[in-house]
Amino acid sequence: MSESNFVDYIKIYARSGKGGRGSVHFRREKYIPWGGPDGGDGGDGGSVILRGNRNHWTLLHLKFDRHILAGHGGGGSGKLCKGKDGEDKIIDVPLGTVVFDGETGEFITDIYQDGQKVILLKGGRGGKGNNFFKTSTNQAPKYAQPGEPYMERKIILQLKLLADVGLVGFPNAGKSTLLSVVSAAKPKIADYPFTTLEPNLGIVDVRGSYSFIMADIPGIIEGASEGRGLGLRFLRHIERNSLLLFLVPADSDSIKKEYDILLGELMRYNPDLLDKQRVLAISKSDMLDEELERELAKELPTDLPCIFISSLTQKGIISLKDLLWKELNKQTFHDTEILVHKPVNIQLDDFEDDFDYSLDEDETENDDSDYGESEEMNFK
Repeated sequence: MSESNFVDYIKIYARSGKGGRGSVHFRREKYIPWGGPDGGDGGDGGSVILRGNRNHWTLLHLKFDRHILAGHGGGGSGKLCKGKDGEDKIIDVPLGTVVFDGETGEFITDIYQDGQKVILLKGGRGGKGNNFFKTSTNQAPKYAQPGEPYMERKIILQLKLLADVGLVGFPNAGKSTLLSVVSAAKPKIADYPFTTLEPNLGIVDVRGSYSFIMADIPGIIEGASEGRGLGLRFLRHIERNSLLLFLVPADSDSIKKEYDILLGELMRYNPDLLDKQRVLAISKSDMLDEELERELAKELPTDLPCIFISSLTQKGIISLKDLLWKELNKQTFHDTEILVHKPVNIQLDDFEDDFDYSLDEDETENDDSDYGESEEMNFK
């Protein structure tokens, strides 16, 4: 995916359809002068529905379609004819999409399964026609119900990538190079910081029999949880990963110190991330001889598996894949369903949005138009 095609945050305006009004109508046939009421009910308004679709990887398809409008219900008519139901509007979103209220930032729902459907805004019910109100004491009602009004709200869609392993490290730690070696992904690689400006996904093959998904997250720097560097925009993708692979280069001043800084940033962003499984890989270890490698191993953290690797010489790559597969299989369930999402802070959000969410004149006119016909007839 090119840089301009990765969209993981978008705000939309959604509106359900209003219900059609019931009809006030009386049966009139040549030899049945007192046919009685036969006004039909109005149709139900369409709903706005979110649906998980594994064929979508980003929210790009919604970038230029931010007015999601469901169809209105049609008005009822004579001969007990029910009005036409409004058309539902289905929004396909990638798996891992989290939905927040665009005004308050409150969490609404989470889409994590293919085909999962969530009714975001329910359409208004159609009004009852006058036939519904006839009784033994009121045999000719001259009134009917209007349809229920529509619902509308601004919605924030955030994508948190679904991946088994997430690469966490400082800029230029070798994350993109590692992803390109262990999978067929082709991320941008260069010798300057912040080469990766968007997450990349790759499928890692394990000895030709198994596979898992690895995500390359843009580099994290000290203070990222407070908005420095790329800020909070890509930290949210780490929440979806089952296992975190910390990558620290062998030529860093202190491997343990860099690891502690990365872990601290994740803890300040979301303390629940500390409950995830972790593996520490020391990259660029082709620069080390065996004696220096043994010395560095003494300073490594002891509370997680550690391994020396080199993407250039393929050193330790097969062992790394075996280790990651082993650690993944220690977890018998996926944490996607039990994530607790924090509300979005609308004022502090770093997403720049200049889109006009107000409806066009044509759309407003259609909303206010008389979309259901009602007839009122008197007995003579």
